Amino acid sequence: MSWWTRKPLEERARWVLEPLVGVGPLRFGMDPEQVRAALDGAHVSPSQTSGGRLAWQRYPDVGVTAIYGHGPGAGPESGPCLAAVAVDPWCGPLVRLEDVELVGRLPSEVRADIRGLARRAGVSVISNWSGDPEVAAWGLSMGAAQDWGSAAGEWTREDRVITHALLVGPELAADPYATAPVIGWHDVREARANPGVAPLTPQARPRWAWKPLEGVGPLRFGMTVNQVSAALDGEAPAARRGWNLWAGRGAGQWYLREEQFDGAGVTAHYWSPEGLPTLAAVTVDGRTGPQVDWDGIRLIGRPVSEVDAEVIRSIEERGLGWMVHCDGGPGPEELNMYVRATRAGDTVVSGARFFAPDWEDHG
Repeated sequence: MSWWTRKPLEERARWVLEPLVGVGPLRFGMDPEQVRAALDGAHVSPSQTSGGRLAWQRYPDVGVTAIYGHGPGAGPESGPCLAAVAVDPWCGPLVRLEDVELVGRLPSEVRADIRGLARRAGVSVISNWSGDPEVAAWGLSMGAAQDWGSAAGEWTREDRVITHALLVGPELAADPYATAPVIGWHDVREARANPGVAPLTPQARPRWAWKPLEGVGPLRFGMTVNQVSAALDGEAPAARRGWNLWAGRGAGQWYLREEQFDGAGVTAHYWSPEGLPTLAAVTVDGRTGPQVDWDGIRLIGRPVSEVDAEVIRSIEERGLGWMVHCDGGPGPEELNMYVRATRAGDTVVSGARFFAPDWEDHG
């Protein structure tokens, strides 16, 4: 689920946000030693660096990540200073801004409270990349993640999302996720924007057949980019994502990683082992994608907890092996499928990923 452990609300620290100044015992501008001292010497996970400089440190017991900057034009000798604090939704401190509790709640409730507070304070609220509130005057950018519960000693995915917060100093407040320290910690430039709230009804979804290890619907693993588009009735991708391989000091070749087809409600994932990219996996979106069945189970657009339980039960009844993938979704190991979760407002609905043999799933 995370590098943190889920904590009950009564066991979590309570911090106050002082906009653009700090949160709880932390103050923007602190160096790493001051941060650790302020957190009573809490355990810190291995530090992350960028360009040889300290970029961020996670404090798993506290449930926060300290993100460090070096100041505009600072030379290599300049030390890191605290520029932002990311507060985890599952075990991070319960941060309060005046009378508004920010962390670990339903996003719609927090959004309403923030807008009410902003009206009284005369400050503006915008929506950030994830569709959650962002207030430059307070150095605040909200987000949300799927909640988790525990049953019989096992972590289970819940059907709701809860809020987390990114809190920044004045230098980053205008656009937190577009600034160098934050973008090095969590680069959202290619992330999918929040698509909205209501999922499609079952009646509005086309039905696709799934042939394990070969493909799903009209898509077959090994298809070229043009063949994928043709199979989707010529739909052009709404977004294309990839990466550069660096050679020496110059940029290497750009490799296509995935194409997002909003009309079909699917994302096509590619690999390029021997040249041109070919289809290696398909993710069906839980809000807008086609319905796919397995063993009598409707996989798409349902409460995630129900689909997880039904898939695990079917796997065990059929004597198959099963595994949990990077986002916590279960699937039959031999069939290369697992259940995904798509945010829909305050809830999540089930999607699924289907992939070819030997494809390395990066989430």
